[in-house]
Amino acid sequence: MMINQNLKRGLVVIGSSMLLVSCFSTAPTLVDIPQENIDKLPLKINELTEYQLKNWNHADLSLDTIPGMSVDRAYNELLKHRKSNTVIVAVVDSGIDINHEDLKGRIWTNRDEKPNNGIDDDGNGYVDDIHGWNFLGNVVTENMEYVRIIRDYKAHFDGKGIEQIPPKDRAAFSDYQRAKKEYETEVNETNTKLSQYKPLSEKLEAANKFGIDRVGKKDFTSKEIQALKPRTQQEQEYQQMIVGMFPNVPKGSTFSDFVGELTEYVEHLEERKNTHFNLALNARKKNLGDDENNLSKTVYGNNQVGGPDPKLEDAKHGTHVAGIIGANRKNGKGIRGVAQNVKIMPVRAVPDGDEYDKDVALAIRYAVDNGAWVINTSFGKYFSPHSDWVRDAIKYAASKDVLIVNAAGNDGLDLDKTNVYPNDQTQAIPEIAENFITVGALNYEYGTQLVASFSNYGKQNVDVFAPGVKIYSTTPLNEYEYLQGTSMAAPAVAGVAAILRSYFPLLSAKQVKQIILDSGNTSVTNVGLGDGSKDNFRNVSKSGKMVNLYNAILMADRLGRHF
Repeated sequence: MMINQNLKRGLVVIGSSMLLVSCFSTAPTLVDIPQENIDKLPLKINELTEYQLKNWNHADLSLDTIPGMSVDRAYNELLKHRKSNTVIVAVVDSGIDINHEDLKGRIWTNRDEKPNNGIDDDGNGYVDDIHGWNFLGNVVTENMEYVRIIRDYKAHFDGKGIEQIPPKDRAAFSDYQRAKKEYETEVNETNTKLSQYKPLSEKLEAANKFGIDRVGKKDFTSKEIQALKPRTQQEQEYQQMIVGMFPNVPKGSTFSDFVGELTEYVEHLEERKNTHFNLALNARKKNLGDDENNLSKTVYGNNQVGGPDPKLEDAKHGTHVAGIIGANRKNGKGIRGVAQNVKIMPVRAVPDGDEYDKDVALAIRYAVDNGAWVINTSFGKYFSPHSDWVRDAIKYAASKDVLIVNAAGNDGLDLDKTNVYPNDQTQAIPEIAENFITVGALNYEYGTQLVASFSNYGKQNVDVFAPGVKIYSTTPLNEYEYLQGTSMAAPAVAGVAAILRSYFPLLSAKQVKQIILDSGNTSVTNVGLGDGSKDNFRNVSKSGKMVNLYNAILMADRLGRHF
């Protein structure tokens, strides 16, 4: 808070993981860096150059000592002169700027639909869905799910104890009690932070204006401020404030950048109060006219896959995700996506706030029914009233041989102890399908800081790790930006999956997942985790590995499931 048009999926018959493992067990070791050597690699002491930082997720650990996915090496050494099949990757997210310079030619087009004629030409129920569908309509900001639970059940449960609740309603009552506790915690934390940071932000904005006015430029230094002679008591206070705060300015940033980021953070906290925690807000009812608790109505929203804002600000997250997967590698602009021969299918279902289970379930089904081979889901929440609807959609995708790549979440939690949604298993529910990959985030610092401090983890409920810290990618209106989160790690893996399905189209979703998990590099290093603990890297995910495209291609070659 937080795919195949040309081939029949049913042709794949080598589906069992047992057979897959047996194929690999007799083959030579495919891992590029032998396990006994990986932890002997020299650590990168020097800071990454600008080029290295912008491309670190494509770097090779053995060649660059940067824990990327060996993407560039795979293209340079393994994929030259090979045939590939175009693969559709659905991005279920906040929206996508489909006109971005680095995504042109990379956006899926529904060839069975005639543009803007107001007719459902292909008969799928969605009128003029030329480039995907927007299940949110004009909705941008939304409540958190626990706020909706409180709003929906307050009249039924408020002021009552468990003994007053009929047995059939006790599960809902338990969710209501948990939601109230979460609401109180989050609101109190937000109010506390606002009381601390809002006055500081206002003072620093005034001090920054003083520095700019007196020095005559925005990128003033601490020394230039110290050299000033204050003319008033107020100017002296501003001078002392700037000098005192300057050590907190990140390297490469200006004091103005630092103040701007703090101001944005305060605005974010205020927006959370006004929207995420607002019990009176019901944006869906007002702007969409849809009942989130009625799955029988499946057609609502519109075809505006970038969302309602002309500036596409709410589409930043989805555009960034799309670029990681499939930005043009050959146009010399901006960045290079992981997968070259892909079409991105935008499916807007993630607002600013928690997504609705209904939207997620229908978004997955829409993607499957319109030809997606891979679906990226870079979002999540900790309450899910209709999680069964989403699991049914996951099983539907599995039945159609579609792979789903999901972000693990950014709260530094052990998911073997905490449920996050969507998922394909919980502490109470065993794994329901073999087409679902949950991805944690890696840092670019190989060693004890390898796992991103924010990343969720879990030996059973996180499958693998991939680059997710300071990832440079596309943002709306032909811009580019660093963002980070497991939201950035998941599309990296979706890109790897797309390449495997592109060059080895007879591999099933299950096989692609197994290859991704089996072919990564591992480490016996103890890594720091978000909750302050440490553990061996092999113990923080099911595979114990970091995704590596180079090795995945070598492993796929062993199966021989190419053209």
